[in-house]
Amino acid sequence: MLEEIREQPAALERTLATSLASVERLRRLLEPRRPRFILLAARGTSDNAAQFGRYLLEIATGIPVSLAAPSIFTLYGARLDMREALVVAISQSGESTDTNLVLERARAGGARTVGITNAPRSTLARLAERVFLVRAGREKSVAATKTYTGQLLMLYLLAYALGARLRIDDLRRLPEWAEAALRLEKEIAGRAGRYRFMEKAVVVGRGLNYATAFEFALKLMETCYIVAERFSSADFLHGPIAMVGPSFPVFLFAPSGVTWPSMKPMLDRLRQIPAETLAITDRSNAEAGRGGQSIVIPARLARRGPLPVELFTPIPYIIPAQLFAACLAAEKGLDPDRPRGLTKVTRTL
Repeated sequence: MLEEIREQPAALERTLATSLASVERLRRLLEPRRPRFILLAARGTSDNAAQFGRYLLEIATGIPVSLAAPSIFTLYGARLDMREALVVAISQSGESTDTNLVLERARAGGARTVGITNAPRSTLARLAERVFLVRAGREKSVAATKTYTGQLLMLYLLAYALGARLRIDDLRRLPEWAEAALRLEKEIAGRAGRYRFMEKAVVVGRGLNYATAFEFALKLMETCYIVAERFSSADFLHGPIAMVGPSFPVFLFAPSGVTWPSMKPMLDRLRQIPAETLAITDRSNAEAGRGGQSIVIPARLARRGPLPVELFTPIPYIIPAQLFAACLAAEKGLDPDRPRGLTKVTRTL
């Protein structure tokens, strides 16, 4: 897992370089007739990528987006009118049975289809009309890391193909920001011991980093066997904060930008309890980085422009979380590459 976390800058650079031509072709194809609706289908880690994609695509393109409920097709046999829709299936292996069935039924219902996968010879790659390949190389660890960030990159490229005001030069900086996040490995390894006996935790994010909270919590659950609940900061204040007492672990993603004004008072309140808080942020948010209860990516990620300043934070922000999960598993004497009861490819209906 640690080796694959470290491979992410190179994997992102490779994925971007090999995808630009096909993305430009898709942009030209979609320009005359954009979809009126987008449906994202995925499971597990890929579903967390889809959650990010929902925020990104709606913010950057103005097209309504929903996450698929595969049971509608697999258990209830529903037939949906998918004309004028774009259906995007996301799967690391390309062999998720229910995700592939959503793609198949959507195509039969008149949708245009796109597949995002790390497996060029997979079932998903055969079913989708157009395929975006993550070039992460083989992922041996059961806990997905480099394929997750590759999927996020592909969703940026999909947004670009749909007319978002994204600059490719900005996307080219993502490997650099990922590299900056990796420089925190030694610091994070040193912090992990403090949490060795942690059995439960809460992870909080909002907006574009809501999915980051889901993915970090999943990594804590599958590699460290921690009961990790994940919340939007808004939902957290509607009741769940009541369970937090002194020394209760709460992890937060705290970029600068539109989510910080609501995150800051909540973080202050948690520190007054005092909960065991740890905020993941970057150098653009000096307030979140104060007090020693933070992991600060040594790069300034904010930028000016028509899109939110935290737009590019989800890839560099998940990397310290991945490192933390891998290091904490080692502290607990667990093997994050082989979590109990799990296999690399999961097929469900």
